[in-house]
Amino acid sequence: MMALGLTLVAGMSTGIGSLMAFVSRSTDKKFLSWALGLSAGVMVYVSFMEMLPEALEQIAAIVDGKLGTMYVVAAFFVGIGIVALIDYLVPEDENPHELHTVEQFGSGCNHSGMHRTGMMMALAIAIHNFPEGIATFVASMDGLDVALPIVLAIAIHNIPEGVAVSMPVYHATGSRRKALMWSLLSGLAEPLGAVFAILFILPFWTPMISALILAAIAGIMVYISFDELLPGSERYGHHHLAIIGVIAGMAFMAGSLLLF
Repeated sequence: MMALGLTLVAGMSTGIGSLMAFVSRSTDKKFLSWALGLSAGVMVYVSFMEMLPEALEQIAAIVDGKLGTMYVVAAFFVGIGIVALIDYLVPEDENPHELHTVEQFGSGCNHSGMHRTGMMMALAIAIHNFPEGIATFVASMDGLDVALPIVLAIAIHNIPEGVAVSMPVYHATGSRRKALMWSLLSGLAEPLGAVFAILFILPFWTPMISALILAAIAGIMVYISFDELLPGSERYGHHHLAIIGVIAGMAFMAGSLLLF
């Protein structure tokens, strides 16, 4: 229940993006540049310093030698491949991993086209968030020391996705309620991913599956960091703030692992 609750919190942060968009006519580029860098730092550090070593340790008790390492490495790249395939299948203009800001969704655009854009954004983000929900849930099962920073990182990176869904819907319909609703619905895909993990992964949970899923989650988070978060933080135009965010994220993750 704790893991499911944390996954719900991460998913519902798309609503924060909606609220930020409604109260501001422009994106706070400095904050988002730093925040996206922070998320990337947390994800990259926990992937390479916690999840992969944990996966290698777990599989070493089952499979001897290099064969176990090969399984973990293969699972890591399978995780990368899953998210890369999703990115490939989702059109670039409606891909949440392609940066969007409040300014891109001006009120002068065609209303029917904007409404379609919002719906497609919601669907695309839901597709992306589903494996993220599985990843967040499984990471939460590994303990709060790993779970909380990951939940924070996922939540921060969901904020711009909330903007991407809510603003086209808002400008097409004039309804903040509808815009917020669609933004929150897209975020619900993360707890749905957690429910999927409960129903179809936990019943077959073994040390081998645990090790392989941890490695795959590490791959998913590394891909998200390099494909979405770091380019996004750079594109907001504050390079040094992005780098400070990355370093702060790594230091935050390192400190949490040492303390807990």
